[in-house]
Amino acid sequence: MKILIYKWKAYNYKDITEGFRQLGHDISTFEYHFENYDEDPTFEQMLTKRLSEETFDAIFTVNYFAAIANVCHNMHVDYIIWTCDNPLISLYHKSAFYPEVHIFSFDKANVLELRQMGMRAHHMPLCSNPHRIHTMFPYQMPHYRHEISFVGSLYERNTYDKLEPKLSDYLRGYFDGVIRAQINVSGGNIIEPMLTSDILAQLPEYFELKKSKDSLSNLELIFSTTVLGFKVAAQQRIEYLTSLARSHSLSLFSNSDAALIPGCRYLGSVDYWTQMPLIFQESKINLNMTIPNIKSGIPLRTWDVLASHGFLMTTFTAELLEYFVPDQDLVIFESLDELLDKADYYLKHDEKREQIAKNGFDKVLSLHPITNRLTRILEQFSLERVW
Repeated sequence: MKILIYKWKAYNYKDITEGFRQLGHDISTFEYHFENYDEDPTFEQMLTKRLSEETFDAIFTVNYFAAIANVCHNMHVDYIIWTCDNPLISLYHKSAFYPEVHIFSFDKANVLELRQMGMRAHHMPLCSNPHRIHTMFPYQMPHYRHEISFVGSLYERNTYDKLEPKLSDYLRGYFDGVIRAQINVSGGNIIEPMLTSDILAQLPEYFELKKSKDSLSNLELIFSTTVLGFKVAAQQRIEYLTSLARSHSLSLFSNSDAALIPGCRYLGSVDYWTQMPLIFQESKINLNMTIPNIKSGIPLRTWDVLASHGFLMTTFTAELLEYFVPDQDLVIFESLDELLDKADYYLKHDEKREQIAKNGFDKVLSLHPITNRLTRILEQFSLERVW
């Protein structure tokens, strides 16, 4: 197939592009800085001109861009989307119902929701590229060694913290309870059902919902994810990492404020391609804490750690059990106490830890190459393509 890929800052574009080429497809790429993902007349004119001059079987993007969907609809070109964020707010848009739009989401719960809305959506888990990583870093590099590593944001610059001082005492207390309860619930999302009609009716006094004219997002979706979801992630990560740093050597790789984690070894941000795999490979324990906005799927970070031959300890999501065996391929923790106990245990048992890391790597290497994912996407696309 001849496929045009729009490239933006998503980490997995390079692997996707190379994967398509390995499968023998004719791939072209283009880049553009959107002023507005929903409407951008300059971009739409540019893309329309490109599609008028050259024929493609499909346009492919990681995540969804309504401006691209509009052009594809007008130019009769199919548009394939593979999500890496959940929920993808931009996907809640009238243009997502175009017959040209083919959605592949890494989160099964999200797929069910999109289908109930009437969208054409399919499940496709994410993956990383162990072949690339192993080729780039075939040897151990001791100077990257760490006891426990966390790579990611602390989400401390979240909307809820800015909003909280304005809330009524009742709402502040109610949301404090929701946040604490969500942290204590493993692998489930209780935020949405806690946003009752009574609570939602009070929110417009404190929170303004901004969206484009064709957006289908609503107050419940936006507040539960971009406000409360990120606040839960912030509070959980800060609490858990602070507890670990009291008794262990914890290395934090992040753009966030390291002062929030007393005692951590702050090492700043790292490059996804040249540094992050080495950190995962050489750290005794790598941590993943999945944001509650991801309801069932496996985030890209999980695949990245395993593809780097890293030992992974992660919070629970339902789809983990479909692809991995706990305590054989990776380790799951469902509370702070369990995290602390298991970190202590695996730091003292090198052989078990190293065997689990090997099992996880072998599994993603043999069963989850990116070419398999892309083949499945194109097979499904071929069954339902419009043009």
